Amino acid sequence: MENSTDRALKLFIVLSRSCKVILEEAHKLIEQYGLNPTEFGVLELLYHRGRQPIQKIGQKILLRSGSMTYVVDKLEKRGFLERVFCSEDKRVTYISITQSGVELIESIFPEHAKNIEALMSGLDAEEQNTAIDLLKKLGLSVKDLS
Repeated sequence: MENSTDRALKLFIVLSRSCKVILEEAHKLIEQYGLNPTEFGVLELLYHRGRQPIQKIGQKILLRSGSMTYVVDKLEKRGFLERVFCSEDKRVTYISITQSGVELIESIFPEHAKNIEALMSGLDAEEQNTAIDLLKKLGLSVKDLS
Protein backbone atom coordinates (compact mmCIF):
# COMPACT_ATOMS: atom_id res chain seq x y z
CA MET A 1 0.00 0.00 0.00
CA GLU A 2 1.32 3.41 -0.99
CA ASN A 3 1.85 5.94 1.81
CA SER A 4 1.58 9.72 1.43
CA THR A 5 5.36 10.21 1.12
CA ASP A 6 5.66 7.60 -1.64
CA ARG A 7 2.69 9.13 -3.48
CA ALA A 8 4.12 12.66 -3.18
CA LEU A 9 7.51 11.47 -4.47
CA LYS A 10 5.85 9.65 -7.37
CA LEU A 11 3.84 12.78 -8.26
CA PHE A 12 7.00 14.88 -8.13
CA ILE A 13 8.84 12.50 -10.47
CA VAL A 14 5.93 12.26 -12.91
CA LEU A 15 5.52 16.07 -13.00
CA SER A 16 9.26 16.58 -13.43
CA ARG A 17 9.59 14.07 -16.24
CA SER A 18 6.47 15.37 -18.01
CA CYS A 19 7.74 18.95 -17.81
CA LYS A 20 11.16 17.93 -19.10
CA VAL A 21 9.78 16.11 -22.14
CA ILE A 22 7.22 18.81 -22.98
CA LEU A 23 9.75 21.64 -22.63
CA GLU A 24 12.34 19.82 -24.73
CA GLU A 25 9.82 19.40 -27.54
CA ALA A 26 8.54 22.98 -27.29
CA HIS A 27 12.08 24.36 -27.32
CA LYS A 28 13.08 22.51 -30.50
CA LEU A 29 10.91 24.81 -32.62
CA ILE A 30 12.12 27.98 -30.87
CA GLU A 31 15.75 26.98 -31.30
CA GLN A 32 15.21 26.53 -35.07
CA TYR A 33 14.76 30.31 -35.18
CA GLY A 34 18.06 30.96 -33.39
CA LEU A 35 16.51 31.81 -30.04
CA ASN A 36 16.80 30.16 -26.68
CA PRO A 37 13.64 29.70 -24.59
CA THR A 38 14.39 32.72 -22.39
CA GLU A 39 14.90 35.03 -25.37
CA PHE A 40 11.65 33.76 -26.87
CA GLY A 41 9.87 34.31 -23.56
CA VAL A 42 11.03 37.93 -23.38
CA LEU A 43 10.02 38.67 -26.97
CA GLU A 44 6.68 36.90 -26.60
CA LEU A 45 5.89 38.82 -23.40
CA LEU A 46 6.73 42.17 -25.00
CA TYR A 47 4.77 41.27 -28.13
CA HIS A 48 1.61 40.37 -26.21
CA ARG A 49 1.86 42.84 -23.29
CA GLY A 50 3.74 45.79 -24.78
CA ARG A 51 6.53 47.80 -23.23
CA GLN A 52 7.55 46.56 -19.76
CA PRO A 53 9.99 47.65 -17.04
CA ILE A 54 13.03 45.36 -17.16
CA GLN A 55 12.41 44.31 -13.54
CA LYS A 56 8.86 43.16 -14.33
CA ILE A 57 10.02 41.08 -17.29
CA GLY A 58 12.41 39.18 -15.04
CA GLN A 59 9.64 38.54 -12.51
CA LYS A 60 7.16 37.39 -15.15
CA ILE A 61 9.50 34.92 -16.83
CA LEU A 62 11.24 33.93 -13.56
CA LEU A 63 14.70 35.23 -14.37
CA ARG A 64 17.20 36.92 -12.05
CA SER A 65 18.13 40.52 -12.79
CA GLY A 66 21.74 39.75 -13.81
CA SER A 67 20.56 37.14 -16.30
CA MET A 68 17.81 39.48 -17.49
CA THR A 69 20.36 42.17 -18.38
CA TYR A 70 22.39 39.61 -20.36
CA VAL A 71 19.33 38.44 -22.33
CA VAL A 72 18.20 42.02 -23.02
CA ASP A 73 21.71 42.94 -24.19
CA LYS A 74 21.76 39.99 -26.61
CA LEU A 75 18.32 40.76 -28.03
CA GLU A 76 19.09 44.47 -28.29
CA LYS A 77 22.30 43.75 -30.24
CA ARG A 78 20.26 41.62 -32.65
CA GLY A 79 17.80 44.50 -33.11
CA PHE A 80 14.78 42.72 -31.61
CA LEU A 81 14.20 45.09 -28.70
CA GLU A 82 15.25 48.45 -27.35
CA ARG A 83 15.67 50.14 -24.01
CA VAL A 84 13.48 53.15 -23.27
CA PHE A 85 14.63 55.19 -20.27
CA CYS A 86 11.95 56.58 -17.98
CA SER A 87 12.11 60.37 -17.79
CA GLU A 88 10.22 60.49 -14.45
CA ASP A 89 12.33 57.88 -12.63
CA LYS A 90 15.93 57.32 -13.73
CA ARG A 91 15.99 53.96 -11.92
CA VAL A 92 13.38 52.51 -14.31
CA THR A 93 14.25 51.22 -17.75
CA TYR A 94 11.52 49.99 -20.05
CA ILE A 95 12.07 47.36 -22.71
CA SER A 96 10.15 47.60 -25.95
CA ILE A 97 9.99 45.19 -28.88
CA THR A 98 11.17 46.58 -32.22
CA GLN A 99 9.53 46.04 -35.60
CA SER A 100 12.18 43.41 -36.33
CA GLY A 101 11.24 41.65 -33.08
CA VAL A 102 7.55 41.84 -33.96
CA GLU A 103 8.23 40.28 -37.36
CA LEU A 104 10.25 37.48 -35.76
CA ILE A 105 7.57 36.66 -33.16
CA GLU A 106 4.83 36.83 -35.78
CA SER A 107 6.77 34.31 -37.87
CA ILE A 108 7.23 31.94 -34.91
CA PHE A 109 4.19 32.28 -32.66
CA PRO A 110 1.46 30.67 -34.79
CA GLU A 111 3.61 27.58 -35.31
CA HIS A 112 4.61 27.60 -31.63
CA ALA A 113 0.94 27.74 -30.56
CA LYS A 114 0.06 24.82 -32.86
CA ASN A 115 3.03 22.88 -31.50
CA ILE A 116 1.87 23.45 -27.91
CA GLU A 117 -1.64 22.39 -28.88
CA ALA A 118 -0.24 19.16 -30.35
CA LEU A 119 1.92 18.55 -27.27
CA MET A 120 -1.15 18.90 -25.02
CA SER A 121 -3.35 16.73 -27.22
CA GLY A 122 -2.64 13.66 -25.11
CA LEU A 123 -5.39 15.03 -22.86
CA ASP A 124 -8.88 15.87 -24.07
CA ALA A 125 -10.39 19.31 -23.34
CA GLU A 126 -11.96 18.25 -20.04
CA GLU A 127 -8.72 16.61 -18.86
CA GLN A 128 -6.75 19.72 -19.83
CA ASN A 129 -9.10 21.90 -17.78
CA THR A 130 -8.83 19.52 -14.83
CA ALA A 131 -5.02 19.52 -15.12
CA ILE A 132 -5.00 23.34 -15.22
CA ASP A 133 -7.13 23.53 -12.08
CA LEU A 134 -5.11 20.91 -10.19
CA LEU A 135 -1.72 22.34 -11.11
CA LYS A 136 -2.84 25.86 -10.19
CA LYS A 137 -4.06 24.55 -6.85
CA LEU A 138 -0.76 22.75 -6.28
CA GLY A 139 1.31 25.80 -7.23
CA LEU A 140 -0.68 28.11 -4.97
CA SER A 141 -0.48 25.69 -2.05
CA VAL A 142 3.31 25.50 -2.38
CA LYS A 143 3.51 29.28 -2.54
CA ASP A 144 1.51 29.45 0.71
CA LEU A 145 4.10 27.21 2.41
CA SER A 146 6.86 29.78 1.84
